Amino acid sequence: MRTQRNLPIVDGSAVPASIDIAGSLTELQALGMRWRGASGLHRLGGAGPSDHKAIRLAGQTVMVPILTHAAAQSPFEAIANGDRAELRREGALVAEITFPPIPRFYELETAEGVPYWKIATLHSHDVFATTVLQNCVRYADRRTSCQFCAIGQSLRTRSTIARKTPAQLAEVAAAAVRLDGVRHGVLTTGTPPTADRGAAILCESAAGIRGAVELPLQAQCEPPDDFAWFERLRSSGVDTLGMHLEAVTEAVRAEIMPGKAEISIETYLDAFDVAVEVFGRGQVTTYVLAGLGDPEEAILRMAEEVARRGVYPFVVPFVPIAGTPFEHHPTPSPFAMQRLLDGVARILEDAGLRSQDIAAGCGRCGACSTLRSREKSAEVGA
Repeated sequence: MRTQRNLPIVDGSAVPASIDIAGSLTELQALGMRWRGASGLHRLGGAGPSDHKAIRLAGQTVMVPILTHAAAQSPFEAIANGDRAELRREGALVAEITFPPIPRFYELETAEGVPYWKIATLHSHDVFATTVLQNCVRYADRRTSCQFCAIGQSLRTRSTIARKTPAQLAEVAAAAVRLDGVRHGVLTTGTPPTADRGAAILCESAAGIRGAVELPLQAQCEPPDDFAWFERLRSSGVDTLGMHLEAVTEAVRAEIMPGKAEISIETYLDAFDVAVEVFGRGQVTTYVLAGLGDPEEAILRMAEEVARRGVYPFVVPFVPIAGTPFEHHPTPSPFAMQRLLDGVARILEDAGLRSQDIAAGCGRCGACSTLRSREKSAEVGA
């Protein structure tokens, strides 16, 4: 590999001393990169049909799009050789990067012959991730579905199964901890046609996992009709709760996620308040996708509003997924994301919220955004 001698090694990655890590990673997440191995382009996505690959640069693991339309035109290219790759921009060497190996638990299967990788995936480098129910009542009809969602794609390609049982999840989670050292887990779900909106399924799943292995867990679902489900989730072994707004203005929500928009932002805010009482300040998070149409000022206002309530706003750049109605929707520019994330980081600092204090989940992982690297108190590589 033609690595320049003046690139120091930082946590296994060769990085020029002058490189702006946060800026470079933000640019990578916005523009994506072309991934090339010894035999050409490899289709290697992240957890689910996210079209991302985990890379590690200067002690930070981030998910970078490699299979999107934008990534195919990106000025960035990664040329892999073994467990490392040269990251180049328009042919010029930027840095040497590493990437997590294929998890060892992927080699196993259940007694029924279901491969473990169809039940759960490794996200980033140390996160157990699974979609417990791979169907959603909203996805079946594009008039109600979120226009950026690809929950059904994995089923069509047979890369997962429709419903993961508590026993299956417990078995795979225990193996992931034992063989690959995963440190926390994420349980998300498609929304079923029930008033609890998936909370019951998540309770069963969490209880199954925590009965087999000590693994901090985040559960993710829409606000249930009865907020008493928050206590049930906590009692089942869930450490943190994610309720994802995605878009922060009612107009944008109604346009691109009409079914989910039936649950108003006001309802989310009420749910946040009750959830924080149950899980604690900083242990409730919401995922916000920048670039769907919300003005930057609106995202900052919402980030401030939820942070004041003790909810961590995990703001990430929108990345279109092939096969969805939004597959050609543009990603936000690197400059816009840097400015936005700097503003969110200031809000988090004022509210006393830190990603490293979150017990489990997306905010703790931080790989889908460079927000974590902007937190003054964040521990790089944690």
